[in-house]
Amino acid sequence: MKKISAFLIAHFLLFVIYISSSYAGPKEKYFESPVEGRYDLTLTNAGKNYPAWLEIHHSGTRTLVGQYVGQGGSARPISKVNFINGIVSFSIPPQWDTASGDLVFEARFQGDSLVGWLTMPDGKKFTLTGSRAPSLWRTTEPSWGEPIQLFDGTDLKGWHTNGKNQWLAENGILKSPASGSNIISDQLFNDFKLHIEFRYPAGSNSGVYLRGRYEIQIVDSKGKEASRDYLGAIYGFIAPHEMLAKDAGEWQTYDVTLVGRLVTLAVNGKTVIFNQEIPGITGGALDSREGEPGPIMMQGDHGPIEFRNIQITPAK
Repeated sequence: MKKISAFLIAHFLLFVIYISSSYAGPKEKYFESPVEGRYDLTLTNAGKNYPAWLEIHHSGTRTLVGQYVGQGGSARPISKVNFINGIVSFSIPPQWDTASGDLVFEARFQGDSLVGWLTMPDGKKFTLTGSRAPSLWRTTEPSWGEPIQLFDGTDLKGWHTNGKNQWLAENGILKSPASGSNIISDQLFNDFKLHIEFRYPAGSNSGVYLRGRYEIQIVDSKGKEASRDYLGAIYGFIAPHEMLAKDAGEWQTYDVTLVGRLVTLAVNGKTVIFNQEIPGITGGALDSREGEPGPIMMQGDHGPIEFRNIQITPAK
């Protein structure tokens, strides 16, 4: 009987050890790859440059994943990034493209830079270069200067468009009556506080670009759940805490503070994003030179939109 008991106890202990080892998790540690990080990209075709952005990071013990932002649309997830013999490659399905092919990316990693090519879903090819994106971390709190009225309510002085102009200044309102060009401030800014008021008709869409690179989405969103592509979002990256959109046709407000990559946003008087990091440029950005100052840009190519009371307070 004692022999049987000892036998059963020994086998029970072996079973416990087996179960424990089975649920102890992977024996390997998280790995790190030298290619991980964020990259500001420039795509070139027929002598014209276009901004793009890439982030690569590890998932578990052996896989690299990431996200990509191109000329338009929002940040797109990359389920697997290949990194073999110094070559970074991946493919992602089309987003807003009408063509059905994948976007294909391939570049050689050169320490802190990428050099290669990209093929769009329609087969159009671009050469690409990229460098590691700056952190933009500030070591001190900003000291604010004097407020500046960016729009005087009477004319377009201090602004220019990126194409044929359809913008008008009427009765204190800066308006785009129909889809056309975006409008861009002549002045450039680093860190700032911005107050801006806007109004759109039902179904319309616009946006305010901070430094010309990071879009705060404006779109008819009353009654919708807060998300990364509705009103009050940093487009494709950060959703507001709640949806505070008013009815179309009503005046609404954004109050924004941008310090480095950290953004705080109040919509119609209530904070919906607090001190959140913007990872990189959003679709429609003017350029990918994140370390440089940039303008305020308002989107005019997605539908009618009106703005007023545009006031910016730069950091000293």
